[in-house]
This record gives sequence, C-alpha cells and structure tokens, in this order.
Amino acid sequence: MRIRHQQDLFAGILFLVFGSIFFWVGQDYEMGTTRSMGPAFFPNLLSVLQIALGLAVLAAAFFDHDTPAEPLGPSDWRGLLLICGSVILFSQLLPHTGFLIAGVILVLLSSLASHETNWRERILLAVGLTAFCVLIFRVGLEMRFPLIPPALS
Repeated sequence: MRIRHQQDLFAGILFLVFGSIFFWVGQDYEMGTTRSMGPAFFPNLLSVLQIALGLAVLAAAFFDHDTPAEPLGPSDWRGLLLICGSVILFSQLLPHTGFLIAGVILVLLSSLASHETNWRERILLAVGLTAFCVLIFRVGLEMRFPLIPPALS
C-alpha cells in the first residue's frame, strides 16, 4: 500500500495517540453505568470517538481523493509555541493576577501567532473574549475564580 496523503496520515496518527493517552489516563477513574455515569464515562467515550476518528482519517491516507494531495509545507513553530506558551502562562498568572489580566494576556500573546491581524484588532479581541468568558463562566456558570489580583480584593 502506498501513502497518498501525508496530511491525513499524520493527522490520523495524532488522533490515535492523543485518544489513546486520554483513554489510558481515564482508566484511573470510576466508569459507572449509563444510568449513573462516573467521572471516567464521558472522557472515555470521547477518547473512543477520537480513536475511531483517527482510524478513519488514517485509512483515508491510503485512498485517492478527488483533489490531488498537497505536499506538507514547513511547520509554523513560532505560532505553535506562542499558543501553547500563552496557555501555560495563563495557568500560572491566573491565581496571581486574576482573570481580567491573565485573559487579556492569553489572547494578546496567542494572537501574535497570526500575521493577519493588527494591534487594534488584537486589543478588541482580547477585551471582547475576556468579557465574554467572564459572562459565561463567572455569571452564567457561577464559577469562582479571581477576576482581579487577590492583593487588590
């Protein structure tokens, strides 16, 4: 068999790897039943679905599609590092600076991964997404997390 689409091959492998890891981690929790679901039920269900999706995408790598396969281009490591780094920084800043500051920093840093936005758009996006998240999580779901630095409250 010949690999016809490298993108499908790598995407399928990623789905399989992450689905398997999450399924393995979920084994430490109680599964429960369909009537009384335990903490592992839904994550394991999603893991199985992700593994099935990975198998389907992986199989598609070996078949011809209507569109010709494009060769893999270079990876955008700068964008990947900015997005992953901003999420890690957010998790470290949240307890110390509060959500309003950490959320804005998260969006501003991760938006630097795109070359298609200017600073005005980035700032509007940061303020808008932070306000939206406060409305959803703090007001709507009543989750308790600091909005402002604990030293100021």
